[in-house]
Amino acid sequence: MYFMDQRVLGRTGRHVSVVGLGTWQLGADWGDVREQDALDVLDAAVEAGVTFFDTADVYGDGRSERLIGRYLRERPDAGVFVATKMGRRAEQLPEHYVLDNFRAWSDRSRANLGVDTLDLVQLHCPPSSVYAGDAVFDALDTLVAEQRIAAYGVSVETCAEALTAMARPGTASVQIILNPFRLKPLEEVLPAAVKAGVGIIARVPLASGLLSGRYTKETVFAGDDHRTYNRHGESFDQGETFSGVDFETGVEAAAEFAALAPGSATPAATALRWIIQQPGVSSVIPGARSPEQARANAAAADAPALSRATLDAVRELYDRRVRARVHHRW
Repeated sequence: MYFMDQRVLGRTGRHVSVVGLGTWQLGADWGDVREQDALDVLDAAVEAGVTFFDTADVYGDGRSERLIGRYLRERPDAGVFVATKMGRRAEQLPEHYVLDNFRAWSDRSRANLGVDTLDLVQLHCPPSSVYAGDAVFDALDTLVAEQRIAAYGVSVETCAEALTAMARPGTASVQIILNPFRLKPLEEVLPAAVKAGVGIIARVPLASGLLSGRYTKETVFAGDDHRTYNRHGESFDQGETFSGVDFETGVEAAAEFAALAPGSATPAATALRWIIQQPGVSSVIPGARSPEQARANAAAADAPALSRATLDAVRELYDRRVRARVHHRW
């Protein structure tokens, strides 16, 4: 196995690879993925140096967790830190975020993953009011005390939610959308995270594939792909699909972004390298549907640093083409 650069994941105190693996797609929420293909993706990522998997109890209603659990039983030497998430399987009402539900949800994930103690559990983009309640964080502290979980964090939609959760002394990490089409966290969240010692997990790093540069305005996604059924926020927060940028604008901006890739670097590798260079980022978690994608994503950890001119050009592109098209709450 290749050894990748490791960073401390905030208040967990644990080291994780700077490029992790997001496993939403392995739950088949982006279209069908065969079980063996999913296991091959996990194996390719580990062989490329990935030591951090991110999943959730809602991905394929537990399929993603179960596949990871099977893989880690077959590869006990992999040394992977697994972060999961809870809360989205229930109706999104603040009153559901209570200790009894937390116990039930975390116990289900423990069974799916085949572990006694979960490495990290994140609240999965709950209603904003959840972050303000002392009882919620007291309940999470109880899960730690009961050794159901080793640490907890939050996965958020907005910078305001991140900052509220970060103020809690037990919050180990914040997962937030960050990519060249979503720059607001750079100004508000990352500096605060560095100061507080909270880890940052950067999700949707390729803006649902837009930043790979592979799509045109004529691209059609399968009906069971969220890039079709959630394009306007029909099923969950619109910001999770194409980072909230409308598809046509995103395709145009992505073509310009691709032109910024230095040398022989791909647009996807450039986007990942851009995230890795942001101060405060612990790990970036691109998804992969093939071993080749997993290896290519991992390779971004060793890519040359982007120049100041490239970084400035990314900012200029965002300000000119994207900023006005993204909802202000993101």
